[in-house]
This record gives sequence, C-alpha cells and structure tokens, in this order.
Amino acid sequence: MSLAREQLQDIAEELRGLRHGNVAIDALIASAQNAEQLRALLPDAFSTVLDNLTDRLQASALFTEESCSFSRTDLIDSLQLWVDKARERLTAAGL
Repeated sequence: MSLAREQLQDIAEELRGLRHGNVAIDALIASAQNAEQLRALLPDAFSTVLDNLTDRLQASALFTEESCSFSRTDLIDSLQLWVDKARERLTAAGL
C-alpha cells in the first residue's frame, strides 16, 4: 500500500471513530494536516476543501451541541464525501 493510501486510510478510520465517539477531533485534524503525500497526489482543490472542512470541524468542537453555524454531523458527512472522492482519484491514478 502506498503512503498516500495509508494516509487516506488513517483519515477514513479516524473519521469513522469520530462518528462513533471513539476518536477526538484533534486526532482527525492532525492526520489530515500531516497527510502530505496524499495531498501531493491530489489536485490542489482537495487540500483547500480538506482544510476548510477540518477548520470548521475544529471550530464546531467549541460547541457542545449543534449550532446554527456549524453542524458537526454535516461536516462529518462532508469529510466522508471528501474521503470517497480522494479514494476514487487515487484508484483512477492507479495508486
């Protein structure tokens, strides 16, 4: 498995754990920020979207419940979509 695939798998697993309450937001954000090989293989727009989503997710951690500005559930769903699209890109590139 390539390093980029491993980094994507780490993000996916931490996202699953976050959804089930087993992983802290900070762990997911750290994995996303440190996924340099993955980011290098994807178009720049992927990094922009990932950074935007993780920034908003981190801000949502300041609230104990869903707020008008940030829906943690929607952000997690959007991150899952990002993971799915990134996986498709890697597969299409033969990685």
